[in-house]
Amino acid sequence: MTNRRTVLQAAAALAALAACARAGAQSALAAAPLAIGDTFMLPSSVLGENRRINVYNAPAANGAPLPVLYMPDGGLEEDFLHIAGLLQISVASGTMRPFMLVGIENTQRRRDLTGPSDDPEDRKIAPVIGRSEAFRAFIRTELMPAISGRYRTTGETAIVGESLAGLFVMETYFVAPEMFDTYIAVDPSLWWNREGLLAKGAAQLRTRRHGNKTLFVAASGEPGMPALAGRLKQVFDTAAAPGLRFELAAFPEENHRTVYHPAALRAFRTAFRKPAEQRGPG
Repeated sequence: MTNRRTVLQAAAALAALAACARAGAQSALAAAPLAIGDTFMLPSSVLGENRRINVYNAPAANGAPLPVLYMPDGGLEEDFLHIAGLLQISVASGTMRPFMLVGIENTQRRRDLTGPSDDPEDRKIAPVIGRSEAFRAFIRTELMPAISGRYRTTGETAIVGESLAGLFVMETYFVAPEMFDTYIAVDPSLWWNREGLLAKGAAQLRTRRHGNKTLFVAASGEPGMPALAGRLKQVFDTAAAPGLRFELAAFPEENHRTVYHPAALRAFRTAFRKPAEQRGPG
């Protein structure tokens, strides 16, 4: 009887070990979430809603504080992942300095990224338009303090956007140039409000301090865009801003849907280039 009990106990122990092994193997093969950064909800009293914020930290030497690149259209289903990828490969290859990317996910994109318009055609694009000033206030008074409170940042800031987000970048540069150090606008929708931003641009350049800023504008070959870019260049030719580093880059081989990726890559290499003493073979 004792031998039989011993055999049964041994068999039970072996079965338990086999079950543990199977569970371990299944656990080893099980899928796990793939995370490249942080995401959190930020309550906004300015906008009267909660906004999702996505953050990617490019590796910095010794965990040093990072400058911050803010991005409208920053949801996972929008432009966050491909811009984060550009940051990752650009920093890894030494073509730009490390930055933190802060993506702002949209709720009502055409409301937040446009200024007021008296053009009936503009009013057709969404039930509510023209609230860019409130969105700018949200970034300035709520998002920026939240980021500096959660992360180690240097105080240097930048913003990047394409299409209507590019329009928002340009509008912010003209009306509140102190908000960011670097502005990157890709195929900005300068046609908005009958090109009102271009009409007021020269006067705004003369009345506000725009020195020690960088503005990089990219224009695709999309019909109408080269002409808008030409008129933008005329604004800066007639009302130069002392100390401004301005570049207008043409991408005639790209269209509105394809220009963001190559233009952002060029912009990062231009505006965020590493100092010569920090560059090396690897």
